[in-house]
Amino acid sequence: MDINEISGSVVDAAMKVHTALGPGLLESVYEKCLEHELTKRGLRVETQVWLPVVYDGVEIEGGYKIDLLVEGQVVVELKVVEQTLEIHKA
Repeated sequence: MDINEISGSVVDAAMKVHTALGPGLLESVYEKCLEHELTKRGLRVETQVWLPVVYDGVEIEGGYKIDLLVEGQVVVELKVVEQTLEIHKA
């Protein structure tokens, strides 16, 4: 799979999870559901992967933690909101 196919699958899976669950849950819940949905689609998913920060040739402890890494290529960072914004057309 190329990166565009992987990204498309991630977006589609995220929309499916959001449609099923709606807003307002903990980030960890969405993460587990998205991991499940992507795995069902045959994608390799790693969660809470540490990404080291290298500064001046030295690896700095406590770098960055990736929420989901899909197929070793696509980084997914989850964010949650209490409710979705509704836009009303006049």
